[in-house]
Amino acid sequence: MRLKYYPYTLELKHTFTVSSNSRTSTPVVLTEIEHNGVTGYGEASMPPYLGESHDSVMNFLSRINLEKFNDPFELENILTEVDRSASGNNAAKASVDIALHDLVGKLLGKPWFKLWGYCKDSTPYTSFTIGIDKPEVMREKVREAEGFKFLKIKAGTENDKENLEAIRSETGVPIFVDANQGWKNKEYALELIYWLKEKNVLLIEQPFPKERIEDTAWLTERSPLPIIADEAVRRLEDVIKAKDVYSGINIKLMKSTGMREAHKMITLAKAFNMKIMIGCMTETSCAISAAAQLSPLADWADLDGALLIKNDLFTGVKIENGKIILNDIPGIGISKK
Repeated sequence: MRLKYYPYTLELKHTFTVSSNSRTSTPVVLTEIEHNGVTGYGEASMPPYLGESHDSVMNFLSRINLEKFNDPFELENILTEVDRSASGNNAAKASVDIALHDLVGKLLGKPWFKLWGYCKDSTPYTSFTIGIDKPEVMREKVREAEGFKFLKIKAGTENDKENLEAIRSETGVPIFVDANQGWKNKEYALELIYWLKEKNVLLIEQPFPKERIEDTAWLTERSPLPIIADEAVRRLEDVIKAKDVYSGINIKLMKSTGMREAHKMITLAKAFNMKIMIGCMTETSCAISAAAQLSPLADWADLDGALLIKNDLFTGVKIENGKIILNDIPGIGISKK
């Protein structure tokens, strides 16, 4: 097997603002794994909080030698060695994992949701994300999201209520609220959540900094809405730590090192009776389609990343009126434009 990789930059349709930063682009590294004339595609997407960059991902990938492996079906052995080659580098590892899964699915002639035994009709509706902005701009973004059954609103600022009211002036669809670790006071957070529930908000994502475990557990116990971990849960071991602290977890391939570990995380979280969200960064249809293979297992989905960019290099899983539509293309369900 031969690994190739190259840098790329995603251009966002709108400035994307969360409680900690704003950006107009996202660096990615695209990967290809070729075996016997068949090529699998992968991707590493690197928003600021992951701490990875074009240079770090390319440096990591330069040290990965897949040529010593003759059988791409040895997913566990190959990806375990990739994982052990260096600590961290989760998005870089995900780019190898996704490309390898795409390759294996193509060699088998089946998409991964079928290989796992899932039904394409069981996919959830995805939310559409509205970043923090001026109220008039947020209202404009809501109009652009017409047809979606759920919206996801970024929060964590002093203007949370004002922003929510701006959304509600345009639509009554259910909302996911993501504070991105932005809330500070637990009593205020609880009061705000009761107010949000009355505004048809369905869940709260990462209300406090991930280190505030006791405050989060306190809030989860009292909250009328599910509290979902995002930044606090990256990999399998974090699911154990999140038990009894959060109501559920948001699994993203760029955090989990890819499809292999994400699948294990879902199995473990379900054993703990935790809720599952399948999420994403701003990504091309490559990584989005890979994550979508797992979506039949999710209670909620936030797989709109490719819809937020202007320069997607792939076609893949479709979103129709908010519904995730899987296809029968072997592998992760993509083709290159």
